Amino acid sequence: MRALVLVLAFLVGLGAAALADDVATAQSVIRAQEQAFIRDDAAAAYSHAAPEIRQIFPQADIFMQMVRQGYAPVYRHKSFEFGEARAANGHVAQRVHIVDDNGEAWEAMYTLEQQPDGSLKITGCSLLKTGQAA
Repeated sequence: MRALVLVLAFLVGLGAAALADDVATAQSVIRAQEQAFIRDDAAAAYSHAAPEIRQIFPQADIFMQMVRQGYAPVYRHKSFEFGEARAANGHVAQRVHIVDDNGEAWEAMYTLEQQPDGSLKITGCSLLKTGQAA
């Protein structure tokens, strides 16, 4: 019985470690895209977008124009801090707390999905001004 408890504890520990790895990887991808936006590096920012996003925005400059117009707080901000994250079955949802250049607070929810090559790519970003209903 004691051996069974140890095996279960070990397996739970492995699951928690895998979850932490997925979240850390997702945060790294999001941070890399955020830094690419700061540098106005369209190619680097676009490289983190999932194939579904690339179908909608077939060129890096079109993608960047959409981000500038529709996601200004993501594109330019005073602060960008990670919040709660959830990961399961190759998918990660990561909340990000953003303060835009005007000092207004926003909540972004990034979604990422594991690709066939094992990498995580950003599949979406929902943006709400803090205090607004979803």
